[in-house]
Amino acid sequence: MKKTLIALMLFGAAAFQPATAEEVGKVGVDWFGNDIVIDAVHDPKVEGVTCHLASFSRGVIDRLQKGNWFEDPSNASISCQQTGPVTIGDIELGEGGERVFSERTSLIWKKLVITRIYDKPNNSLIYLAHATQVQDGSAKTSISTIPLFAGNVTWSKGKPE
Repeated sequence: MKKTLIALMLFGAAAFQPATAEEVGKVGVDWFGNDIVIDAVHDPKVEGVTCHLASFSRGVIDRLQKGNWFEDPSNASISCQQTGPVTIGDIELGEGGERVFSERTSLIWKKLVITRIYDKPNNSLIYLAHATQVQDGSAKTSISTIPLFAGNVTWSKGKPE
């Protein structure tokens, strides 16, 4: 029983492989060491789409001054573009979409997340950058849309009807 449970946990972890972020830029915004970090994020289930995520990274001086050592703000901005031929894998088609990327912005509870939603009536992918928290969720969001009407889009399992 214990081996079965461990195998299921490992399979579950392998089944959800979120995208990784690659830092492509960093802009200092003040002398406290605060930065805006720009990451490139590639959707693991949609080839040919790159999202650039800009987020705020608090410096040590700012953390000491404000007394909030273990948390970055929820502010983020996202821009996604087609960067090659688009091949769409087995994505979630439901209204809630699918988490593509997740990065901790606090020691325990808060994460910066990118969720992908398929907008079937408009034949588009929507990428939503937002924060998740246990309580006091943030209303700070940013979205970017990839239209799929171009001829260079392939659905690996066929386009949903």
